[in-house]
Amino acid sequence: TLAALVGSAAAFAPVQQGRVSTAVNSYENELGVLDPVGYWDPCGLAKNIDQATFDQYRAAELKHGRVAQLAVIGYIVPEITRANYDFIPGKLSTADIPNGVAALEAIPSLGWAQIVFFIGAVDYYGVLGNFEFGKKYVGGTEEDLKTKELQHGRLAMLAILELLRHDSQNLVSPGFDGLDKMITGLPFLYE
Repeated sequence: TLAALVGSAAAFAPVQQGRVSTAVNSYENELGVLDPVGYWDPCGLAKNIDQATFDQYRAAELKHGRVAQLAVIGYIVPEITRANYDFIPGKLSTADIPNGVAALEAIPSLGWAQIVFFIGAVDYYGVLGNFEFGKKYVGGTEEDLKTKELQHGRLAMLAILELLRHDSQNLVSPGFDGLDKMITGLPFLYE
């Protein structure tokens, strides 16, 4: 009888309306959402955030993508060619600095100060945040260009992580892959 009484009382209790989150749905039409993946947020970072926070996340993704694109180029170019000049006149030549992760120990502290200052200046003055740069060189709509840049940045972020992983593993275990060059798919680069 107690169960019947509780059950009948629950029938007249106000029904609580479920809260529906529109945060994910509202971002499914943003730039960079492409088939077959669609909107992808596996960690739920965009769950219950407002548009301003999403825009801040997107700007960070764009900036990291641009930096990653520069890092991939900066990682590959010294593998192919060298600009031989004195990094520190009379003390250190660029020819003496190894490629990749091994360069971390070869660059002196003043060199690191230059690098950090340059990165800080680029970030502070927003050089990497201007979509206007380069538009005259490529065609397409504004939306297409921004989507392509996001996609290229995403690929570059994965690429630089793999370059760093491969190079770091090669430092720990030289020749682990049986190859003596970093870029193995393009052997003509070393001829």
